[in-house]
Amino acid sequence: MESTGKAAAKDWWRGAVIYQVYPRSFQDTDANGLGDIKGITRRLPHIASLGVDAIWLAPFFTSPMADMGYDVSDYCDVDPIFGTLADFDEMLVAAHELGLKVIIDQVISHSSDRHPWFVESRSSRTNPKADWYVWADPKPDGTAPNNWLSIFGGPGWEWDGVRRQYYQHNFLTSQPDLNFHSRDVQDAVLSAVRFWLDRGVDGFRLDTVNYYFCDKQLRSNPPHEANESDAGLDAPDTNPYGMQNHLYDKTQPENLGFLKRLRALLDTYENRTTVGEVGDGARSLQTLAAYTSDGDKLHMCYTFDLLGPEFTPAHFRSCVSAFQENVRDGWVCWAFSNHDVNRHVSRFAKTEEERPRIAKLAISLLSTLRGSICLYQGEELGLPEADLAFEDLRDPYGIRFWPAFKGRDGCRTPMPWEAGRVHAGFTTAEKSWLPVPYQHAALSVDKQEADNDSVLQHYRHTLALRKAHPALIDGDLTFVNTKEDVLAFTREKHGETLLFIFNLARKPVQVALPKGMKVKEVLPMPGFVPGAAVETVKLDGLDAFCGRL
Repeated sequence: MESTGKAAAKDWWRGAVIYQVYPRSFQDTDANGLGDIKGITRRLPHIASLGVDAIWLAPFFTSPMADMGYDVSDYCDVDPIFGTLADFDEMLVAAHELGLKVIIDQVISHSSDRHPWFVESRSSRTNPKADWYVWADPKPDGTAPNNWLSIFGGPGWEWDGVRRQYYQHNFLTSQPDLNFHSRDVQDAVLSAVRFWLDRGVDGFRLDTVNYYFCDKQLRSNPPHEANESDAGLDAPDTNPYGMQNHLYDKTQPENLGFLKRLRALLDTYENRTTVGEVGDGARSLQTLAAYTSDGDKLHMCYTFDLLGPEFTPAHFRSCVSAFQENVRDGWVCWAFSNHDVNRHVSRFAKTEEERPRIAKLAISLLSTLRGSICLYQGEELGLPEADLAFEDLRDPYGIRFWPAFKGRDGCRTPMPWEAGRVHAGFTTAEKSWLPVPYQHAALSVDKQEADNDSVLQHYRHTLALRKAHPALIDGDLTFVNTKEDVLAFTREKHGETLLFIFNLARKPVQVALPKGMKVKEVLPMPGFVPGAAVETVKLDGLDAFCGRL
């Protein structure tokens, strides 16, 4: 039987706070306008000062960078624009010395078309890697094998003149999909995972984890018949991708077997974890439940449910309740922002003036939910979405669908460290890879360090509150029904029951607690003025309350 200490170390990810770093936008140290691994090492103290448990690094592997590193040409090396393997090893040691775990991206549903695997696979129909990617003959009229679409626009198939076949790509044509029906592909991918485990990484974020397998029969997808609201969970409404019910191009049952192989590998190492990205429309929670069940697949997953524009009690109750009803023994990782969506301060705030208040309220809410949480670099500063000109765009997704969809560059602009320096201290180069908006420079780290009422200081205080109460790490969550349209729930563990009430509206409310419920002690909630409460709680607009029952 495991000791309590060993069990706690093994389950460090349960309730953890994970900070996502987008390396090319974090800190540049070699004056080329791009962030690098040495820059991450330099800024690790800032991350540690927030009180987070781990960092997640977006891809830094060798890549042509057609999709900013999500098109990998070597899974076991660092791209020169980011540094070297030695730089990575130094960063890993430095992170561990600060008590930070390190999670890295694994982009294994597809590779770059410049990966040696694909170069060999496309050379003939008889080479040793001929079946390592999803190849198919054309229809008699020369068109694609079926109606599958690419998320980045257009058909999900690209013609190759050498093989005289089509290959599948869920994203760019330069990102061909690996064929996970091949055991050799699975073995090769797991070998790359082992490479990083042996270097000492603590876990993996699995990009598009439900895209690994497609239907062996290559059946066409039926039309999307549900209400239009869930089509945009995986792609913007401007993209015809949402017009299909994606029954056959992803989320296949064979994926469960591979995830078991992956978990078995991780379990041969101590205290490692996985978090999967599940993009599956309205079925995301069911997929999350399947992928995190029984302790033999993924440790946790996140979906796109909280990455939309909804900032209402009804939406949060619906998402959390659906998770608790669908997921029997799995674990969720909640997030409001990441490198693929508009920053949540811009999504949730109605005016520029209320952005700081929204930023504080959002992290207070996120930190009190049951599950692990993921923060995206810059949200601790309350950064809004950057409004970029078309000529500044680098994201192929945004360039393809402009102007109806502006892409993902607006949330990927560089971190502002020092307000008075060029490019806000991100780089000394003449030009950074994306511009630093002047609004972001005004919210720089050095300015907020000196302000006790800043969003940055609020993040630190709020994450400290989360760590101070075991109930907030993995305690039970129960919603409280009130007559007011507020989000109210309790968190309970080891005899301590905490009540949280969030007024997400802009007008004051007076919340009468259910009969028999009394607040014994009002607890200070960082950033919010505590009010007296026994059987009634008074809240201003965009306000929060915490009390012990």
